[in-house]
Amino acid sequence: MPKFTKILIANRGEIAIRIMRAANEMGKKTVAVFAEEDKLGLHRFKADEAYRIGEGLGPVAAYLSIEEMIRVARESGADAIHPGYGLLSENPEFVDACEKNGITFIGPRAETMRALGDKASARRVAIEAGVPVIPATEVLGDDMAAIKKEAKEVGYPLMLKASWGGGGRGMRPIMSEDEVEEKVLEGRREAEAAFGNGEGYLEKMILKARHVEVQILGDKHGGMYHLFERDCSVQRRNQKVVERAPAPYLTEEQRAEICELGYKICKHVNYECAGTVEFLMDMADGKFYFIEVNPRVQVEHTVTEEVTGIDIVQAQILIAEGKTIADATGKPTQKDVVLTGHALQTRITTEDPQNNFIPDYGRITAYREATGMGIRLDGGTAYAGGVITRYYDSLLTKVTAKAPTPEMAIARMDRALREFRIRGVSTNIAFVENLLKHPTFLDNTYHTKFIDETPDLFTFKKRRDRGTKVLTYIADITVNGHPEVKARPKPRADLKAPRPPALQADPTHQMGTRNLLEQKGPQAVADWMKAQQQLLITDTTMRDGHQSLLATRMRSHDMINVAPAYAANLPQLFSVECWGGATFDVAYRFLQECPWQRLRDLRERMPNLMTQMLLRGANGVGYTNYPDNVVQEFVRVAATTGVDVFRVFDSLNWVENMRVAMDAVIENNKICEGTVCYTGDILNPDRAKYDLKYYVDMGNQLKDAGAHVLGLKDMAGLLKPAAARVLVKALKQEVGLPIHFHTHDTAGIACATILAAAEAGVDAVDCAMDALSGNTSQATLGTVVGALQHTDRDTGLSVDAIRDISDYWESVRDHYAAFESGMQAPSSEVYLHEMPGGQFTNLKAQARSMGLEERWHEVARTYADVNQMFGDIVKVTPSSKVVGDMALMMVSQNLTRDEVEDPDKDVAFPDSVVDMMRGNLGQPPGGFPPEIQLKILKGEAPNTQRPGADVPAVDLEETRADLKQQLEGRDVDDEDLSGYLMYPKVFLDYMGRHRTYGPVRSLPTKTFFYGMEPGEEITAEIDPGKTLEIRLQAVGETNEDGEARVFFELNGAPRVIRVPNRLVKSATVQRPKAEAGNANHIGAPMPGVVASVGVQVGQEVSEGDLLLTIEAMKMETGIHAERDAVVKAVHVGPGGQIDAKDLLVELE
Repeated sequence: MPKFTKILIANRGEIAIRIMRAANEMGKKTVAVFAEEDKLGLHRFKADEAYRIGEGLGPVAAYLSIEEMIRVARESGADAIHPGYGLLSENPEFVDACEKNGITFIGPRAETMRALGDKASARRVAIEAGVPVIPATEVLGDDMAAIKKEAKEVGYPLMLKASWGGGGRGMRPIMSEDEVEEKVLEGRREAEAAFGNGEGYLEKMILKARHVEVQILGDKHGGMYHLFERDCSVQRRNQKVVERAPAPYLTEEQRAEICELGYKICKHVNYECAGTVEFLMDMADGKFYFIEVNPRVQVEHTVTEEVTGIDIVQAQILIAEGKTIADATGKPTQKDVVLTGHALQTRITTEDPQNNFIPDYGRITAYREATGMGIRLDGGTAYAGGVITRYYDSLLTKVTAKAPTPEMAIARMDRALREFRIRGVSTNIAFVENLLKHPTFLDNTYHTKFIDETPDLFTFKKRRDRGTKVLTYIADITVNGHPEVKARPKPRADLKAPRPPALQADPTHQMGTRNLLEQKGPQAVADWMKAQQQLLITDTTMRDGHQSLLATRMRSHDMINVAPAYAANLPQLFSVECWGGATFDVAYRFLQECPWQRLRDLRERMPNLMTQMLLRGANGVGYTNYPDNVVQEFVRVAATTGVDVFRVFDSLNWVENMRVAMDAVIENNKICEGTVCYTGDILNPDRAKYDLKYYVDMGNQLKDAGAHVLGLKDMAGLLKPAAARVLVKALKQEVGLPIHFHTHDTAGIACATILAAAEAGVDAVDCAMDALSGNTSQATLGTVVGALQHTDRDTGLSVDAIRDISDYWESVRDHYAAFESGMQAPSSEVYLHEMPGGQFTNLKAQARSMGLEERWHEVARTYADVNQMFGDIVKVTPSSKVVGDMALMMVSQNLTRDEVEDPDKDVAFPDSVVDMMRGNLGQPPGGFPPEIQLKILKGEAPNTQRPGADVPAVDLEETRADLKQQLEGRDVDDEDLSGYLMYPKVFLDYMGRHRTYGPVRSLPTKTFFYGMEPGEEITAEIDPGKTLEIRLQAVGETNEDGEARVFFELNGAPRVIRVPNRLVKSATVQRPKAEAGNANHIGAPMPGVVASVGVQVGQEVSEGDLLLTIEAMKMETGIHAERDAVVKAVHVGPGGQIDAKDLLVELE
């Protein structure tokens, strides 16, 4: 018989490519066919020739058309057709058509196929050959009563099987007579759709079985070999998932028995070409039962090839050419076919295990496959840029691993699966990894129902896919810009990445204050402070320094880079203030990073220095009071993660409100710095409310409450040098605790005040690195250190080291140009408004977002008016925020103090003001003025007790479980739980963005805020030793759907990211404006985001009812009905961006 010159492959995808490779090695030309929907399928491009088939037919029907296959074979001059598996591979009419047209069919004869391909006929052949079969019915007719009778005779449970075809299609378990009609009809429909023939039969179901199959090769001369067995027991809904050769649980006797049974049945019909004889092995008694013969090459033929060394597809072609079995296999006798090693195969598909294995489709955006020793890949359309359609099998690639032992083969497969990176479509990789690690799989006790009965296989972590997420963020910012820097000054274009100074020593070998704390405890540190001659310094650059100058927008990336230099070059620092206060929620809210991660990273890089945080007493790091156990848990977690010094204060100087937090710090064996906040002027007789006695009394209260250190927090920079001498001296004498002084340089006098305090005996002071000092920040660290050199209070710090670190901060600051307050010089105006330095830039940013930037000095004066209106209170977060909210509201609505205090004028007060007047922040000295409190609360009685005293404790574990559910099963650690308890909405919003954009904290600051320019390259370390090399190639045009394509290289591989161009879309959205003077129109008083909507169309509302809330920066404002009415229309929804005067609600 002549050799074939050209073979048509009547199939698609992976098996078509597998056959082409075999033919190509044999020097034969190949012809591919493809349906219109499959025109981008990789198999057509691998062939020497490719032709479209099935015009007017469906995507699958095209491949089932015998006429089309014969047409292309004749037109292309193919002298043989290989059917692959599935589709037409088991259709005897296809064999007949090939013979009729003089084309060789590479497979068994038509009569053999009819005898064995039909499962019912195959049973008869098996019985004739003396091979045991499972009790079953004949082919089912249409009479349902007769079917039920046959079913009863065989006995339940039963399995419905399709007579033609496999792959689990048409199969249904039937547990009782009630299910017969429904399952039979359902299975018939599925078989009809899959194979063009709905015939089926019922078979006794073995409850615990293994699936073992024998590979047979037979020639045209009566020669036949078996190629041993394969284990295919790991199945899902009767579809094979993992295949192995040889079956690892068989004894040599069992192996010989099953191979003999397979050989026997094929020999009985003089089988030609490749075929697979399938058996069920009853795990109860080890008996084998014949199931069926598949007269074709199997999906899992690769494992047999690996352990026998025989190319089954080439053997098929050689047999069809008339070669003997010995020539086709290269093995002279059956005895020469021997097993070497172990192999297993898994199939990587686009089936989504988390969505009931529904196949995913779309474009593969990234595809990195596994290779290496013992790994074989047989893939289809699997490459970056490839499109997976919904029309065909979800297989991407088959992975076959071979090794000397089963355990080594499993380990090799696991390695290979972990090496894969497939993006753009879901895959089953994580599921298969779970399966390979499961004890039941590893000890070979699995059976055909193993997957269906093992739910923990479906518990796995999602792929993090951090590279794609980070690219999506960069693409989004590049296309749309960052809302935080919109219309703000940009950094210089030629800015270089900041470089931290070189380390002068090994930080782990440098002793510092933390070593003392760890070894001897907090009281020892306090005693040591009092014994020191030198002035101790806390560096605030990483917390209050940048909070006060740059609206708290500094990113962890810039702090972590320089932290080792602090530990190595400035080990004499008392502490580094780097956490707490506004930095906590701003990290979540605006910087899209986890504050706990920041703390962990800084703690690790500064092992010898004490870290310090600002804790707002009962307010934690939030803006309201929390249940006591929430504050206690927060302190515990912060202490565990890495905070050493807790500066605890109360925004109204109410010691009672600080005790819970202070007790928690003491309990966790950390330094408790009980803090008195300074306001007013102790030397001014007109401000007698806050005189020297007031501060001494409070200092003693804090001492009695257990404070190790007395903090003196001059948050606005109001303490003048002369007053500092008096106050510090009195506190040292009357209280006796070491004093830690914090001030701001807003008025330009902070260095003088610090030097005066040093003369009076203050123990420690706060300063900021030179480049981030002055104005609303702290005093200049280098200046204070220089001024005290060669005096008895010399700090011992290296001026050179300070300058080196300051140079780093200078280059960092340049990247935050958008957040500079614009304050060019110190201002004595602070003595008027008494605004905390940390609030100054944040309030200015809020004013800017509300369009009040040009009226800033008016805001400052109003701030002072509000303070007096509220009774001259201590102003520090969160009380300062309340004053700020009220001042912004008054300026935006052009209200005066007199108008607000007028009992006859109705005013909608900000929610934060109402909350404070209710007593939810505690009580100021002497209480609030009763008249304004009455008006704000509208007669509601305020709470004058400690706010947290009556608040029920939060069930932490119940909250954790609830949060886990909200996060779709993600584990919630103590840090995340505490973050959520402080800021539920902010935390959830952050987690949502993190799911979308990944670890953007690793990006350079310029990229984070401004995206990238074409041709620009950056490096981002997403984990220690895991680095992304990112290059932006180009930004494409925006398509009609409003999406822009952004082209990157990620670690050298091309990636395309699609993001919505919101600048284009937003241009088409114009919100109606509220008509001035129209009482039915409720307009937005300021730009911002709609936080919530409390009404719907048709709802009746009464005067004072809440209609909706608006969030602008940190301020949330309620919009209330000004009269009784009915809601006619609601023009906004939660999350909607609005501008000032946009129409929100219409009334009638």
